Amino acid sequence: MQLERILQSHGFGTRKACRAMIRHQRVAIAGTIHEDPFAEIATDGLVFTVDGSDWPYCEFASVVLNKPAGYECSRKPQHHPSVLELLPLPLRERGVQPIGRLDEDTTGLLLITDDGQLNHQLSSGKRKVPKVYLATTKHPLDQEQLDHLLAGVLLADEIEPVVAVAAEKIDDHHLRLTLTEGKYHQVKRMVAAVGNRVEALHREALGELSLPADLQPGQWRWLTPADFVLLGVTR
Repeated sequence: MQLERILQSHGFGTRKACRAMIRHQRVAIAGTIHEDPFAEIATDGLVFTVDGSDWPYCEFASVVLNKPAGYECSRKPQHHPSVLELLPLPLRERGVQPIGRLDEDTTGLLLITDDGQLNHQLSSGKRKVPKVYLATTKHPLDQEQLDHLLAGVLLADEIEPVVAVAAEKIDDHHLRLTLTEGKYHQVKRMVAAVGNRVEALHREALGELSLPADLQPGQWRWLTPADFVLLGVTR
């Protein structure tokens, strides 16, 4: 693939803008500056560098982000900055979007991609991908509340009870809850339905993929082949 087309496909601007970047010696491969925008480059395993930053060639951009509080999972936020502002401009220019949504005040694991098929696979209610949350509660937890969550609670505007796959009391005010649905404010509403209240909420895992321990709030990294295995999707 021509080098200028590689840059264009990765969100670095129009072909004209990418051509100018290359001719101004801003692009390198394996430490060597490339000045020919029309050079044919093999994309298998390619990592190119723009202004000193490495970019792996990928047909689709898929990343994991440690979402901090204070950001909306929307391309058109209403009250807070978009979580996409935490990503570099070339990624945003590719049209990436969050897979599912976390509330503005919810933190933790968030996947972002421009791969529509991946988004559908992980968002589809039919696949029942488990989502693990750590909730901080206002009132002390007791066994009756856990039993109720596991048996199912009826939320407003719902016809059937919503059931937690797992509910574990970590201590008096911390609950680890596993769900396979993604209803609006589901964790908060379920906890409220058993007589308690969520004061803070953090998503720890999606499928078998846990939030990387070394990923600080606001940081992101590319999804790896091993991550896709943990998510139960093939690539």
